[in-house]
Order: sequence, then structure tokens, then C-alpha cells
Amino acid sequence: MNPVLILISELKNDDIQLRLNSIRNLCTISKALGPERTQKELLPFLKESLDDEDEVLLALAEELGKFVEYVGGKESAHTLLGPLETLARAEEAVVREKAVESLCAVIDQIPDDLFEKHVVGLLRRLVGSELFTAKTAGCGIFPLVYSKASSSLQGELRGTFKGLCEEETPMVRKAACTNLKKLVTLLEAELVKKESVELVKNFAKDEQDSVRLLAVECAVSIAEKLNEEENNQITKGIIQSLASDKSWRVRYMVANCMRDLSDTLGVDITQSDLLPIFLRLIKDSETEVRVAAASKVTGISKNLTVEVIEKSILPAIKATMSDESQHVRIALASDILGLATVVGGAITNKVLMEYILGLLKDEIPEVRLNVISRLDQVTPVLGLEQLAQNLLPAIVELAEDRQWRVRLSIIEYVPLLAQQLGVDFFNEKLADLSMTFLGDCVYSIREAATKNIKKLTETFGEPWFKSYILPKISDLSKHSNYLYRITTLYCISTVSTILPTTTTISHLLPIVVELGTDKIPNIRLNVAKCLQILSGVVEGAIVDAKIKPLLNTLLEDPDRDVRYFANIALQSFNQI
Repeated sequence: MNPVLILISELKNDDIQLRLNSIRNLCTISKALGPERTQKELLPFLKESLDDEDEVLLALAEELGKFVEYVGGKESAHTLLGPLETLARAEEAVVREKAVESLCAVIDQIPDDLFEKHVVGLLRRLVGSELFTAKTAGCGIFPLVYSKASSSLQGELRGTFKGLCEEETPMVRKAACTNLKKLVTLLEAELVKKESVELVKNFAKDEQDSVRLLAVECAVSIAEKLNEEENNQITKGIIQSLASDKSWRVRYMVANCMRDLSDTLGVDITQSDLLPIFLRLIKDSETEVRVAAASKVTGISKNLTVEVIEKSILPAIKATMSDESQHVRIALASDILGLATVVGGAITNKVLMEYILGLLKDEIPEVRLNVISRLDQVTPVLGLEQLAQNLLPAIVELAEDRQWRVRLSIIEYVPLLAQQLGVDFFNEKLADLSMTFLGDCVYSIREAATKNIKKLTETFGEPWFKSYILPKISDLSKHSNYLYRITTLYCISTVSTILPTTTTISHLLPIVVELGTDKIPNIRLNVAKCLQILSGVVEGAIVDAKIKPLLNTLLEDPDRDVRYFANIALQSFNQI
């Protein structure tokens, strides 16, 4: 049966799922038809079938973006522009955006000799339409078309784009502003100063805050094209205006772009002009603005001197630590530790550690969690003495935190801390703590603790494991609580993969064999699982002497799950 007739039948079906499946099978259908029939039969039919549910149109817009090879390659890619142009005019934004994305994918493959004939005409039709949807689509493909256009055509295109930036419809201006930052990257500095700066200034004064907030990112793009003196004369004023905007959404965007602005504008402008803006935004009346500013503390500080940080940024941090919004404190906690490498060890010990320890005592678990998960940023800056004096007591305290995610972060941080402390210091201060996690009431904590033992063994070596960890594992295997005994098996399964075979056979295997007669079925089940893992480690006479007899016994266990895993383990050894 003709594939096109099948497609026609399915696309007329009332079942939307069937229509969607048909669209997603277009590539298969076009393969069956071949390039010529795809162009002459399939594409015209699709162009006439664009009156459908948005979900179907979205799927079609996505598929057509991958269709170049099925219409005959790059030389025939322009045949896809027709249906995609119609989809790009759709009222539904998601359909329109996907169509623009696919248009860009297709346009990028059209050869230069066909570009002006097909692509420039498409752009002119879109931006010349009375429909705002078409104009916004035209904005979306504008940077790509400009980058591929001849130099003689680029001047005309810039004039066309200026008209889009001055459109009455806010949606069109918004789309133009979004794409201006992309267009600026393609322009020479002289053109940016001559044409683009004025457009950004107008966007910064637009009556719609949805346009003004986008002007912030445009200002960043312009700043990258200008030198420091030009930025001082041009970009600085734009940012100051936007930072004082009456709309919190615009101020939020300034705060959110603070790191990029600081990096682009440089040290001098950051210290003289951006810093006062930042200090004002981090105390803004709107929570969202303060959140954005609090997450950029380290970003702006990288372009400030240590003296300025100590005088201005650190007091601002101290005030933010007591912010009434937990979201602000959470944002601060996610960023503040990066400041340690900026200010150095002296100020970290003198001031920053006080702030870090204060956040570690915050009543909100997410605040504590954000600090703990980033402690690796501050420990290289601290000396061993300061680490032991300031940070370790807080870590020990948080190891008993009510929130299990906080305890989990402490566990994940321990191996890194071990590398810095050294074996003797670790044994004295944190080794017992690492073992207590093996008995935690939360499974994820116990699992992470067993992985921790493996990482610590890799760091300190087999002798450390035998002298310090092995006795504790042996004690756990005899604990009255079955959770401790089962964790012993998890630990052995994990650590046996990195220990010498002789250590596993002489020290760990006897513990496993002894637990094979445990009265709890779940223990015996995990003994079978553990032995299966050991099949990749243990071999020779010890298998016949100790392991297979135990597995044969477990094959007759009253519990069927124990029998099942014992059988799998035995098969593993039989394959050796």
C-alpha cells in the first residue's frame, strides 16, 4: 500500500496518539518513498495538514528539522522551508519556537548559492508580515541569516532588524531584544557603538519590564565588544539605570548577571560602580533579588581587591546571614565558601570561618547542606591546626543531624578530608565517626558509609584497613541488631574488590561464612549475594573447601529468596 496514503489515513484519524505516532514515523516513510517522492508527494501533503492540535504540530516541527537527508541532502534543503515557515507563524509559542529551531537547523545546511534566493526571501516574508507571530519568528532566525549573508546584504538586514526593535508590539520587541545579544557577537566594535548601543539604551527604557530585563544580557554582550574606556562611558550608565528599575524582575536580572558584568567590565569599573549596585541589590526589598545577589558574592569578589572585600563584602555577608528569608540564606550558603580562595587563609581564619560556622548552625537543613557539600572549597586554604580547631567540631556535630541528607553530605566529604588530615590525625579525630555511619537507621547512609570505607582504604592502604577497620567489622558482624550484621556484608562486598586476595580469604571470608548460619533470612540472602561478588576475587581450593559447601547448604534453605540467590552465586563459581 502507498506509504503516503497510509499517512493520510492515519493523520485523519480522530485518535491524537495515532496522529502523533504517524508524525514520529515520517523519517521511515520518507525513506520508503525516496527523496523525489518525498518532495513531490509527502511535503505538499504535510503543508496542507497543518490545521491540527498543537501537540501534533510541535512533533511535526521537530521532525522536519531532521529531514534534510530525506529530501535529497543540502541541495534540496530549501524544500523544507515552506512547511516550517507556516509552523513558525503558529499562535502557540512552543510550536513557533520549535519551528524556528528547526528552521535554523535547515538554513544552516543550505548552500551559499541557494541562500539568498530562498532564505533571505523567507526572512523578508516573516518580518514583513502583519502577524506578530511571524515577526517574532523572523527575529529568531535573524542572527543565523545575518552570519551567512553577504556583506552587501548585511547593511540592509541591520536596518530591518532596527525596525523590529522599534515595533509597536511588545512581543516583537521582546524577541528582537532576545536576539540582539546574539547579533552583537557577529558585529564589529565600530558597528556595535554606531548602531547597537542605541538599541540597547532604548530597550533599557522600554515600557515593558519583560523587554527591559532582557536588555541586561544585551548590555553584557555589548560590554564584551567595547574597551574599558568605552564601557565606562556607555555600558556603565545602562547598567546603573537598569539596577534602579522600578520592576524587581529587572533588578533581579542585573543581580543574576552580576558575575558576567564584573568579568566583562573589569576591576576598575567593578570597584567604583558595580560594587555599590551589588551592595544595594543584596539588601533589596524583594526576596528574589536578594537571592540572586547572594549567589554572586564570590563572582563579583574575584574582581575586587582583598581590602575592598574586607571592608564592603564581608559586612554585607554578615548582614545577609540573618536575612529573614531562608532562600536568601540558602543561596548565600551555596556561594560563600568559594570566597576562601579569593581572600586567602588569613581572612578566612579571621572572619570567613565565623560566617561558615554560623551557617552550619542555621535552622534550615538546606542551608547546612549547601555549606557541607562545598567544604572542599575552603579546606585547602585552612592549615591543619585551623581545620582541627574550627571545622572538625562542627563536622562531628553535624554527623548527628536530624536530616539524613545532611549526614549523607558529611559522609561524602570525609574521604576528601582524610587526604588532607593524614592517617594519624584521621584515626584520632574522624575514624570512629566514619564507623558509626555503618549503623545509621537510614539505608542510604549505611550504603554511603560502606563506599566510604572503600575510599578510605584506597587512601590509607591495606595495613590501615587490617589494623583499624577489620576489628570493627568483625565486631559489627556479632552485633545483636541485624542491621549492623547486614551492613558488615555490604562493607565486605564493597571493599573486597580492592584488597589483596589473601586478605579477603584469611580475614573477610570467615566472617561471611559465619553469617551464613544466621537466624535472619535477610542476612543469609545477603551472604549469598556477597559470595557471588567474591567469585570474582576468590578461587582455588578455598572455593571447594568453604564456599561451595555453604552455598549448597543455602540451596536447601527454608526461605525461597535465599535459595534463589544461593543458586546464582553457585553458578558464578561453577563458571570460573
